[in-house]
Amino acid sequence: MHDEIIKLDTIEKYNRILGIKTLHPLVSVTDLSTLKDIKHCRKEFGFYCIYYKDLECGTIQYGRSKYDYQEGTMLFIAPGQIAGINDGGSTPSPRGYVLMFHPDLLYGTSLARRMKDYNFFSYDSNEALHMSEREKQIILNCFHEISAELEHAIDKHTKQIIASTIETMLNYCTRFYDRQFITREIPNRGILSRFEKTVHQWFESGKAREFGLPTVQMCASEACLSPNYFGDLIKKELGKTAQEYIRLYVIDRAKELIAENELNVSEIAYELGFKYPHHLTRVFKKVTGMTPNEYRRKVG
Repeated sequence: MHDEIIKLDTIEKYNRILGIKTLHPLVSVTDLSTLKDIKHCRKEFGFYCIYYKDLECGTIQYGRSKYDYQEGTMLFIAPGQIAGINDGGSTPSPRGYVLMFHPDLLYGTSLARRMKDYNFFSYDSNEALHMSEREKQIILNCFHEISAELEHAIDKHTKQIIASTIETMLNYCTRFYDRQFITREIPNRGILSRFEKTVHQWFESGKAREFGLPTVQMCASEACLSPNYFGDLIKKELGKTAQEYIRLYVIDRAKELIAENELNVSEIAYELGFKYPHHLTRVFKKVTGMTPNEYRRKVG
């Protein structure tokens, strides 16, 4: 069945599909080169999964620009996400590594509190992390350290040692994604320009009055990026979140309309996409320190 989704609620279940032994019920590292092939299927994950694909990436096209990444692409999957394809095929002689770890492994560790900070677990596959040769070696060392620890008998130190190594890996991935944003600076500026244009046209066309305030999700869709990746990119470029940019843009529009003195505050609120006038008043005061009417008296 091409629409079948295999529910992977345990790491052991995925290991059985791959045909490998489970050394620890909550964490596993697999060297994909030890497998003959990997059969394609759609999977719903009940745990975190990090894929390192050891591919000859060479020159990668990004927009109209090209970047030379020798090897190494990483994908990140969080519990509840679905990935894979049902085409009846398989990948022969795979290369790379896969790290699986269950949320239960993290309870009581510093990593449990930090997992929400790693936004790349909700990036799309076309927003994968591409690494240089040096970066690849750092990540491979983390895979090897976790694998070596799993070869030991499980004791009271196992959980903390493995969680600490995973945290180190994720911290490096955060650094490498920051580098990826920087090395793609020129196409990123194109995305930033498109974002600003999208927000501007939303208000100019009257869509705010009809559909409400523009959302980050809508702007990300216009840029063909996932909301989290788009949000991180905008924050790196502007020093503020996409939501903060939209809010400041709205307040600037509100100031213009207030200064023109043709509409009352309620009319301005509806014109800008606020469902209720007091929502505009609250946001306006939070940003400017005064209410719309106080601002009108000041500039009047």
